[in-house]
Amino acid sequence: MVNDHKHQSHPDIIKRLKRARGHLESVIGMMDQGKPCLELAQQLHAVEKAIQQAKRVLVQDHIEHCLDDAIGALEPEQRRRVDEFKAIARYL
Repeated sequence: MVNDHKHQSHPDIIKRLKRARGHLESVIGMMDQGKPCLELAQQLHAVEKAIQQAKRVLVQDHIEHCLDDAIGALEPEQRRRVDEFKAIARYL
């Protein structure tokens, strides 16, 4: 069974991950070349942040779009609480 869970943000996330992959490959090359540990740590931190940001966009997109589809119509107070959850989730 194939699930089609493509979202509008996925092409951007794919670009981010490909860029992070290229960056990671260059860090591996830097290690092979014997670059200083501080420089390697800085570059690995940048790779980590890029992947973290891709994950954040993915999760936020899922919350924004899939949550509403899953829960359907709500009473105004319930809608307010869901909207509040979406807003606070942006800080994760």
